[in-house]
Amino acid sequence: MKNTRQTKRIFHGKRPVMWMMLTAAFGVALAGCGNAAESNTTVAANAQTETTAASETITLGLLPSIDAIPFIVAHEQGFDAEQGVNLDIQTFKSAKDRDVVFQAGKVEGLSADLVAISIYNEAGQDVKITSTTFGEFDLLTGNPDVKSVADLKGKTVILSKNTSTQYTMAMMLEQAGLTEDDITVTEVPQIPTRLELLKNNQADAAVLPQPFVTMGKEAGLNILGSTHTAEINPFVLAFPQSVIDEKADAIRDMYAAYDQAVEYMQTHDQSEYIDLIIKEVGYPETLKDQIDVPDYLSANQADPAQVDSALDWAREKGLLTKDLHAADVISDVQFK
Repeated sequence: MKNTRQTKRIFHGKRPVMWMMLTAAFGVALAGCGNAAESNTTVAANAQTETTAASETITLGLLPSIDAIPFIVAHEQGFDAEQGVNLDIQTFKSAKDRDVVFQAGKVEGLSADLVAISIYNEAGQDVKITSTTFGEFDLLTGNPDVKSVADLKGKTVILSKNTSTQYTMAMMLEQAGLTEDDITVTEVPQIPTRLELLKNNQADAAVLPQPFVTMGKEAGLNILGSTHTAEINPFVLAFPQSVIDEKADAIRDMYAAYDQAVEYMQTHDQSEYIDLIIKEVGYPETLKDQIDVPDYLSANQADPAQVDSALDWAREKGLLTKDLHAADVISDVQFK
């Protein structure tokens, strides 16, 4: 009995020590789990950072127009990162500002048009079309007597000479059985000024992009036609051949992100991204309910026939002297 009681006393006396040992061991285990979790989190964060750092960057110079929206959505929604590329998007208020930065080599790709492609290559820059884009010009009038493009004979039209706006007007006139000699052109490069002159009856018609088309309709102007109705598409995305050679994979990743953005807009309500369009294109907030978002299509290559048409027109205007054809300025980096 004595030995049994002594054994119990000994065991009982050691119990606090054992609990302390167990608690210490449990604490070490918890600390180990915590360190493991922290280590896993750190590894994941480092992996994500390394993935971001490993992504190739494509710098785009875009104008604030509707054809820029899929690229902007692709970046804002992170689709570019998902595809392994980082889109560094810089927007410019005018083509002139964009060209200055492009000439300085500070942007790699740019939203341009077929007339600009003619001018770049005439100047010795090997700039290639990698895809068409989804832009739009509209021909507006405030003259109640002008019901169609054919009614513009002898009338005054505001546009910017030696640009895609003039080319668009020339193609619309041709479809109506007229020539550029049948109208009087008033050159006004500033788009807001074109709209104001038209609203104040200082001309019979003007070629305008969005958001000025919507603003013009709100002011009571009528649309005579557009690049879409006339089936003219001078809008393209272009890169120097040197960039295409260096970043072919990144350009293809960019288009994968573009297509993902188009699918996003097709499957989501306009309200989910309309504020981004207002911000980037410059629509007045008051016209939010009147904005007609285009039915964007997946990226595709420019039509060679349209490219040749624009090159021929540029030659007629003296903007192009080189014997260039569509095959000379279209890249197969994305579309074979």
